[in-house]
Amino acid sequence: MNLARIHWPERITAGEVVKVRLLVQHPMDTGYLYDLLGKLVPRNVVILLTCTLGQQEVFRVEPSSGIAANPLFEFFVRASETAEMRVQWEDDRGKRGEFRQTMTVLPSPSR
Repeated sequence: MNLARIHWPERITAGEVVKVRLLVQHPMDTGYLYDLLGKLVPRNVVILLTCTLGQQEVFRVEPSSGIAANPLFEFFVRASETAEMRVQWEDDRGKRGEFRQTMTVLPSPSR
């Protein structure tokens, strides 16, 4: 079961700046809501999320309880070569997640 999905353009050329969209499946419980039995649902949000392309960290966020469940993040990266995008996150309960996907980059056209 994938706990994350990542999307970028199908065709990427070296040197191009591309938008990356990342969806992480997580309840992001704020700690302010009650369940059907009237019991307070404990806070459990993603406290750190990082994205690394190849060996370089390209995105880092420390979300709070103000973000909705299954958060969607968008950011831009300059793609220079084919590399693996590694997404890692940790929540309040200490649970860690990881997702990997290869970003294929085509050589830039010669002029």
